[in-house]
Amino acid sequence: MSALVLAQTPVEGLEALASGLAAIGYGLGVIGSAIGVALIWSAVINGTARQPEAQSKLMGIAWTTFVLVEVLALIGLVVFFLV
Repeated sequence: MSALVLAQTPVEGLEALASGLAAIGYGLGVIGSAIGVALIWSAVINGTARQPEAQSKLMGIAWTTFVLVEVLALIGLVVFFLV
């Protein structure tokens, strides 16, 4: 048997531990996406402060990247509930 199969086989009494570890993993993923969102919007604020006429272009890029980062967080949520 491979190590991956052994890691995925349920052991009696460890279901609660597995769900707890999945919750910790999802929490870390959400922290990562929150940092990503903060970096996106701080870059927009800095760019707008340096060049106010580029605000509309920066906002379009910011919303697109914001959606991509949040979709990754939602995928993590789906994976959390599947485990």
